Amino acid sequence: MSQHRFRRVALGLPGAIEGAHQGHADFRVGKRIFATLGYPDDNWGMVKLTPEQQSMLIEAEPEIFRPVPGGWGRGGSTNVRLAKAGPVTLQSALIMAWQNIAPQSLAKPRAKHKA
Repeated sequence: MSQHRFRRVALGLPGAIEGAHQGHADFRVGKRIFATLGYPDDNWGMVKLTPEQQSMLIEAEPEIFRPVPGGWGRGGSTNVRLAKAGPVTLQSALIMAWQNIAPQSLAKPRAKHKA
């Protein structure tokens, strides 16, 4: 997975915009960040998950996911090893992170209309 693909998937989510903090690209809805690129280096991204989601992904894919060191990691911030992440895995993680911070008006799944 490339940084370009990570960026494209993140920006494809409703209301997502790219910003920057501490020298890293970030992806947010409103003022709330759900993902970043380039931390701790260009080989990694980060998704902001719940501790439960983080645990599930690390258990399922330990070669791809790891907690961010320190308190942020204990709170659910999770590094993604870009070279190991496939498109489906990356998209799933980004969607989870986005849903965790997006306003309910954006994050609610749309009901399908029956004809």
